[in-house]
Amino acid sequence: MMGIREYMGKCGFTRAHLGLSGGIDSALVAYLAVRAVGKENVVAMSMPSRFSSQGSKDDAKELAEILGCRYEVLPIEGVFTAFLSTLGGVFEGRPFDIAEENLQARVRGSLLMGFSNKWNSMLLTTGNKSELAMGYCTLYGDMNGALGPIGDLFKTEVFALCRRINERGALVIPPAIIEKPPSAELRANQKDEDSLPPYELLDEILKLYLFNNLCAEEIAERGFDRELAGSIIKMVARAEFKRRQAPPVLKVSPRAFGMGRRMPIARAVYEG
Repeated sequence: MMGIREYMGKCGFTRAHLGLSGGIDSALVAYLAVRAVGKENVVAMSMPSRFSSQGSKDDAKELAEILGCRYEVLPIEGVFTAFLSTLGGVFEGRPFDIAEENLQARVRGSLLMGFSNKWNSMLLTTGNKSELAMGYCTLYGDMNGALGPIGDLFKTEVFALCRRINERGALVIPPAIIEKPPSAELRANQKDEDSLPPYELLDEILKLYLFNNLCAEEIAERGFDRELAGSIIKMVARAEFKRRQAPPVLKVSPRAFGMGRRMPIARAVYEG
């Protein structure tokens, strides 16, 4: 909260906003923003698509009501459809894939930046450290923003912090947000584990690599699968180009991205 408040103040901002998806990451950022600068200075924006579940839309609205901040709903279906129509010729004959998924994120990113310009409001990015490490984020989409408040928290730490927030006082973050499987909701029935290892496993391997500088063989000696460790290390290295364009994060761990961390790319990509 101090980091958000101080960074906004030094940059000349009194208002903040974010995309509120109904997921746990944006829920935590919304909570921190309201605590940092006051509910009257925070706007939460829901931008549902054809793939957004009713549960996520309901959860986002409920959280905004609990926090007491302004809540706006900006459906992106019309803009997304227009993008698909414009790209129809060059996409012809190709199946729906990550290109269409990322278009949705970039539509949302453009809307959020438009609001930022119009109202002189700082856009807070909602990505966590696990996503930044693996490149599970979209340039010029959900990576848009001026500050990443939880960019140095692994996904498992995001869950733990949300549970702790609820334990310390009145129920703030709806249990449904904490309990449902994480999903970007950019295609039908999508789950994070379709693309990533389970976060409990992923985060442990990431900590050994990012904090302890262990290679795949050394991680395997700690009881983890050698092939999985190697593939995670390669994904971390290959996502460096995204992190170079990411907003600054608030450092809360021994080593944060953008704080002197440089990927050993050659070793990571070509190792074993």
